[in-house]
Amino acid sequence: MRNIGIMAHIDAGKTTTTERVLFYTGVNHRIGEVDNGEATMDWMEQEQDRGITITSAATTCYWKEYQINIIDTPGHVDFTAEVERSLRVLDGAVGIFSAVGGVEPQTETVWRQADTYKVPRIAFINKMDRMGADYFAVLKDIEHKLSIPPVPVTIPIGAESSFSGVIDLIDMCRLTFDSEDQGQTVIRDDLDGTVLELAREWREKLIDAVAAFNDEVTGLYLDGQEIPASLLKEALRKATLERKLLPVFAGSSLKNIGVQPVIDGVIDFLPSPHDIPPAIGKLVKTNNEVEVPSDPKQSPLALIFKIQYDREAGPLCYVRVYSGTFRKSTAIFNIGKKKKERINRILRMHSNRSEDMDELSEGDIGVIVGFKNIQTGDTIGSEGYQVLLESMKFPTPVITVAIEPKTLSDQDKLKKALEILVMEDPTFTWKDDPETGQLVISGMGELHLDVLVTRLTKEMKVEARVGNPQVTYRESITKEATVTESFSKLIAGKENAAGVTLTVRPLPTGKGTSYVSLVKHNAMPQVLFDAIRNSVMNSFQGGIRYGYASCDMEVELNAVEYSELTATPFAFEACTAACYDAACQLAEPLLMEPIMNVIIMVPTQYVGDVIGGLTARRGIVISMESRPNADHIHAQAPLRQLFGYSTALRSATQGRGDFSMEFSHYARKE
Repeated sequence: MRNIGIMAHIDAGKTTTTERVLFYTGVNHRIGEVDNGEATMDWMEQEQDRGITITSAATTCYWKEYQINIIDTPGHVDFTAEVERSLRVLDGAVGIFSAVGGVEPQTETVWRQADTYKVPRIAFINKMDRMGADYFAVLKDIEHKLSIPPVPVTIPIGAESSFSGVIDLIDMCRLTFDSEDQGQTVIRDDLDGTVLELAREWREKLIDAVAAFNDEVTGLYLDGQEIPASLLKEALRKATLERKLLPVFAGSSLKNIGVQPVIDGVIDFLPSPHDIPPAIGKLVKTNNEVEVPSDPKQSPLALIFKIQYDREAGPLCYVRVYSGTFRKSTAIFNIGKKKKERINRILRMHSNRSEDMDELSEGDIGVIVGFKNIQTGDTIGSEGYQVLLESMKFPTPVITVAIEPKTLSDQDKLKKALEILVMEDPTFTWKDDPETGQLVISGMGELHLDVLVTRLTKEMKVEARVGNPQVTYRESITKEATVTESFSKLIAGKENAAGVTLTVRPLPTGKGTSYVSLVKHNAMPQVLFDAIRNSVMNSFQGGIRYGYASCDMEVELNAVEYSELTATPFAFEACTAACYDAACQLAEPLLMEPIMNVIIMVPTQYVGDVIGGLTARRGIVISMESRPNADHIHAQAPLRQLFGYSTALRSATQGRGDFSMEFSHYARKE
């Protein structure tokens, strides 16, 4: 079994490649194309309309007696959480690179995410048939930007319009793909002439790279003996699993060339669930870390990594099983929420189609139907053996819009629809704003919110009006201040009294908020310390002057006034809140705005205009790099100034400019 993800920058050909894999493995009887809205993996109406992947779709196929579970992930930066949660549960990944664009900004982002979860990868350099395709330039780009030595396993024969097939460097043969049957028939030929010379040169490099990790290969190479293909594969597999080398394949998915060697590469070089280190969990009772063995006979344990709402079936919970076996019509335990749930059905997903199964075993990925109270990141297992798997961390939403139903009768319908979207997408939030009385929704970017609002109106049939985007600000302080506050109040004939001394101080950018207590824990009962902590945490959320949450500051508890007769948790909470407010007012509070990292890709002739436009929006250019097809400008700019930037960029570059942005930090609002 292999659990793999397909990841890359937007438009590198992830979905197109996945469609070929499904066709060649016999899941589909014809190839679905993204361009005409018929791709199997882009099943949402939004995805077909926009021609991009929005939600990660899962499917299963079989190749040479191996089961491959594939997750096709989005490339757009607004949907980065979809990639994050997929990588959390996958054992390996296929990184797809455009032979024209090389390592693009979003590729670097998903590569970092994959490094975080220690996911072994192979690479597929796609679009070899395009103008400006350069396989060997992309290899250099990968080594330079992603800091991993690429090792070509197949190299292209020709490029652009003359691209006709690939050379297999391990078996030393030419592979061509029959265009009559959409590349299903792979023709193997012997190498000759200039092609043979090129193949020998690159096979030498392959052996040289692999020899560093295998003494047997080194010995045979030094003795001048032929190195068997099986030994080369074994040595390359070991180095790939340790994330020391990156096997690279060449091809063109759209022209049906070079995809089957990539499927072989998934089997040959990526790990099975038994090849990866055991998952680490925490025992609920003792909080000690334990390893979760990949064994079907152990207690069942799985992580819910994605929830998709189905109108008829309710929540579809995508799970990765780490140990044991889950069977349908049995009860299981939600370990984090301490609630019993029942498995009504188990499904194997093929994008938005499904087939029923009786059980789901360790290492597998599937869908469970029937859970009531569930969230992304929950661990499910047995009540007798409670282990919590590490849950996922998602970036905070940075852009907010107000939404209101067109009629009062739509009010409840809107809230129900929003609850469904929150369940599906952890980077989307909504709340009733007490100050304005509006319902506000927050997300990762303009496109993210646009997609969600379109889903509300089209899919869920909720009539709603949407306001202009607003920025989520933060508040902080500029200097240190210490305040002592006391509280005394007679409530129902009983005196409630407390006294606290707090110090507030600013922290460096990006450090968040923290609370420390310098008072000895035996100075008063723990319940009163908890009351102070809760009050500080609530004050962080309540803000200082404008009601925005606080950031980049620390609160320190220096001293308490405690009397056994009059101290109550209520008194300490009220006293702490008053003390926090007074200290923050003394510490010169200020408003902080979100600053975004922006990467703009434009043809060289428009660079001057684009930089001028960016400076007018208070952007700061950090660096620039020249690429064959476009220059990349790396900059930082306030989010507030970037609303509507995509339209401005397109008009300044005759529609040829593109940009992506992600949250960087909060800085002083000017």
